[in-house]
Amino acid sequence: MTNKINKNFLKDSHHIVDLKLCSVRLIDNSNFPWIILIPNRKKITDITELNSRDQILLMREIVFCSNLMKKAFKTSKLNIEKIGNIVPQLHIHIIARSKKDCSWPLSVWVVKRKNYSKNFLLNQILKLKKLF
Repeated sequence: MTNKINKNFLKDSHHIVDLKLCSVRLIDNSNFPWIILIPNRKKITDITELNSRDQILLMREIVFCSNLMKKAFKTSKLNIEKIGNIVPQLHIHIIARSKKDCSWPLSVWVVKRKNYSKNFLLNQILKLKKLF
């Protein structure tokens, strides 16, 4: 079942890879290493709407991507969140955090977003693609 990715995600993120269930996208915010996982299922807004097989697969992909983010960005702290208040399409945020980041220990949403420079964005995308 092919899923259309919400236009907000297309505007604010960059495709990294497609896993078995989810599309992985890098959020364009240089304040934090931040990816989202978007399940490739139509009209799903909550994890409970996935069938049990997809729920298990989603959890596996979250763990896989979390381990990759820890390795890629040398952090022991991740924020893993499913919110969907602004964009209802089911998506999971995986954000590498550090005690030195600009909003620690508060939420990443308390600071103004800062887009990557073109070169740094390309480097981040390549870095993540190689790890996947």
